[in-house]
Amino acid sequence: MLRNLIPPGGIPASAHQNCAVFVHLVDGTYELFRHYYALPSARDDEGREVAAVRGVIASIQGMVRDGATHIGVATDHVIESFRNELWAGYKTGEGIEPELWAQFPLLEAALVAAGFTVWPMVEFEADDALAAAAALAARDPRVERVIICTPDKDLAQCVRGTHVVQLNRRTRTFFDEDAIRAKFGVSPASIPDYLALVGDTADGFPGLPGWGAKSAAAVLARYEHIEAIPVDPRDWMVNVSSPGRLAQSLQRDRELALLFRTLATLRTDIPLFDDVDALRWTAAASPGQPPRGS
Repeated sequence: MLRNLIPPGGIPASAHQNCAVFVHLVDGTYELFRHYYALPSARDDEGREVAAVRGVIASIQGMVRDGATHIGVATDHVIESFRNELWAGYKTGEGIEPELWAQFPLLEAALVAAGFTVWPMVEFEADDALAAAAALAARDPRVERVIICTPDKDLAQCVRGTHVVQLNRRTRTFFDEDAIRAKFGVSPASIPDYLALVGDTADGFPGLPGWGAKSAAAVLARYEHIEAIPVDPRDWMVNVSSPGRLAQSLQRDRELALLFRTLATLRTDIPLFDDVDALRWTAAASPGQPPRGS
């Protein structure tokens, strides 16, 4: 139902009357992984594994049946991005199972065939496309809410009040700005700094020695960004364990921390579309199964 796609409280009747737009931005790479490991094997007439693709298409078409009108899907056409040139340990496609990897282009083709807007990323990542699309959509006065559909903590930096929110579709959990603060202890603007200090194993950078979630949250809640953290821990106006050790770690590896923040900062300057109406689902066919062989 539509109530499962939007935060509690629903879409006001006036929103429909005023043609307010709700934009859903979907992490296609995450959805493909999720369905690959959740569904039993299924093969097309050519013997290709397609269960994950069919699962993703059915799931997104279900969003349309439940009332979603403007949907954009971002995918990693390749796993590597410009970040691999900045940090040798950044995530790569190594270790992805061949039958999962082979479904990446199949998913992109099936989404297009089903009438959805797709952004296959090469130089940038799918997360960058989601961030850029959220920024573009949020600027449109017709847009009531932008819903970023992914549990990826990187995207928490894009949340703005209740206007741009994050949704974990699997758990049906929403995060507005207050919820991000409650979860991480910092505002969305500090998420890249937070990840720089604590690290992000999923993306392949370790953070700084000694810094954990609690210490990073306590310090950044007060100073917001790494540059604003005083060099002398005696000047820190926060209650945190071993401030001297943390300050020494930050002083020694400050340039590394700034590099990690660059890795964690999503790009919002990608020109994905000119008008939010480009995201409107317009396929004439009723939602159903994807084409055979997709």
